[in-house]
Amino acid sequence: MAIPQAFIQELINRVDVVDVVGRYVQLKKGGANFMGLCPFHGEKSPSFSVSPTKQFYYCFGCGAKGNAIGFLMEHAGMSFIEAVKDLAQQTGMQIPEDDASPQDRERAAQARQKQVTLNSVLEKAAHAYIHQLKITPRAVAYLKGRGLSGEIAKTFGLGYAPEGWRALAGVFPDYTDALLVESGLVIEHADEVGADGETKRYDRFRDRIMFPIRNVKGETIGFGGRVLDKGEPKYLNSPETPVFSKGRELYGLFEARTPIRVAGYALVTEGYMDVVALAQLGFANAVATLGTACTPDHVQKLFRFTDQVVFSFDGDGAGRRAARKALDAALPLATDTRSVKFLFLPAEHDPDSFIRANGSEAFAKAVKEAVPLSRFLIDAASADCDLTTAEGRARMTSQARPLWSALPDGALKRQLIGELAEKCGLGSQDLLQIWQQAADGPRWRRAPQPEAPPAAEAHTLGQTTDFYEQPTTSASYTPENAGYAPASSGEYGSGYAKKRFDKGSYSSKGFGSGKWRKDPPPPRMLGQRKAGGSRGDRAVGLLLTHAKAWQSLSADDHAMLAQLPGAPGAVFTWLEAQMHEHGPQPWGAIREALRGHEHEAFACAQAEQLVSTDESEDPDEEEIREVMTRLRIERLKAQESEAIALSSRDPSQLQRYRELQAERKALEHRIGQAPV
Repeated sequence: MAIPQAFIQELINRVDVVDVVGRYVQLKKGGANFMGLCPFHGEKSPSFSVSPTKQFYYCFGCGAKGNAIGFLMEHAGMSFIEAVKDLAQQTGMQIPEDDASPQDRERAAQARQKQVTLNSVLEKAAHAYIHQLKITPRAVAYLKGRGLSGEIAKTFGLGYAPEGWRALAGVFPDYTDALLVESGLVIEHADEVGADGETKRYDRFRDRIMFPIRNVKGETIGFGGRVLDKGEPKYLNSPETPVFSKGRELYGLFEARTPIRVAGYALVTEGYMDVVALAQLGFANAVATLGTACTPDHVQKLFRFTDQVVFSFDGDGAGRRAARKALDAALPLATDTRSVKFLFLPAEHDPDSFIRANGSEAFAKAVKEAVPLSRFLIDAASADCDLTTAEGRARMTSQARPLWSALPDGALKRQLIGELAEKCGLGSQDLLQIWQQAADGPRWRRAPQPEAPPAAEAHTLGQTTDFYEQPTTSASYTPENAGYAPASSGEYGSGYAKKRFDKGSYSSKGFGSGKWRKDPPPPRMLGQRKAGGSRGDRAVGLLLTHAKAWQSLSADDHAMLAQLPGAPGAVFTWLEAQMHEHGPQPWGAIREALRGHEHEAFACAQAEQLVSTDESEDPDEEEIREVMTRLRIERLKAQESEAIALSSRDPSQLQRYRELQAERKALEHRIGQAPV
């Protein structure tokens, strides 16, 4: 998105840097300027000066300086575009969008207004929860029992959601307001009507300590709630909403921005209470993921504030698995100037208990001695491999390849090839040659058919004549001359290894209805095509190449797609942001925007199967509907299993199970699928 320089200058002229900085730093008048404690380094006497006449800030202690845009980028961790949008929204200025249609601009304006409205609803609820905490001795006693002070509770805005099904009805005059459902505060059962004739509604959070989740601007975008006594689930998070995506947000980042800069590193923990307790004990540079595995978006956001990230996990099996996912997320961003480490605490300790048992100095020492990314990568590559045998070393060569390939080129990557080769009992060149052969080797093929189709009817793509057969491109087009490193055979990350097609998985017509490009792909395309194996993969291809279809899907469909595990969910989360930003675009534009994305290779592989010579042609709407329906069925099955598992502790889950089952059977009947 190119923003004219004239607009940027006009924006800087209109905005008051004192107001912008004052949102984050307490300022006091000092002569012609305003003074405060510098947010970029720790200090006890104010040396941070903000000039209203020059519209400039400067720190006499650390030398930080800049204008309003620079402050938001440095302190709030925003990108340039995000900072400009934030200031434009404050001043009421419209960012020029010459390439956007009036409809696109209107949709973007409506989306921005919706975000502002939802933020205000969530902020009002946060204040109500804080008030409830003050008048609820039981909740206060719980926090004191966890060693938390009133000051730290105030810093993080902790609150309490009272018992009762409709406590928020006393906070919001109109409890039937759709915004309460859209913000995730209220759950609605549209198919159930109460005795009063109203649709059944109730508060999502009840009898829980409330942790408000804030974005880097300090706006409340969601909540996490913890039970005080026994109960399931122990932690309950806000659902995905237009303002909240747990795959992109980190709890405590707003509060930890300055402490991260002072400490020189960010400490990533596993839960809300870890963050608050660590802040109480002197480690205010801690953040936490929101009940989900660490994602590249999380890591990238942290690298806006520091070049050093330490992941802290329990030393048990679950902690190791979580650490491995964090490793996968961090690898593409681990440049030579950045440091990523992994801290494994004893199984009986979390950070809070470790510090209380061993002291702050012992914890600081443990952080300093945490496992560096390079060593953890080698450990992950050699997991379950007996390196005393040739078979074990051969297995390690296979497991190491996707990890090493994910690293950006640089000194770290080049050093690691030697260490990995030594562990595998090979020379560096031999190992690279083996990996290259694995990338270029034959893929799986469908068994030969009795009768080959006439040559005139075969889809021409290089030399391929069989959709299920791995296409081969012309000799003039290779991954090397296209500028892409070879990808692993059938792998786009840990969740996409060794997937196979299921004939007829997606529709009675199978994949044959997709149209192939008749000429060899131009250099903008990704050289190696790999066929996806799941309905989520198929949906990726359909919606990337026909982005207009995204608008025909419901908000629930969008949320379901974004929550798919692995690469499909990450791609749909990215696509949703693209649609909000630019509206529907042709595949060519989306392809360019994908460059550098973690799952670029996967997304291109799915989309390029469907690229036709006429990209304006509408997709097969019947196929899109069927893929979405089958994805809903899969989700309902998972929810049914969850309800059954919880029914032993919560009898109401049986009724939920019956409702989910009825909904699933109705969908299966609609597409003529035999019930499972």
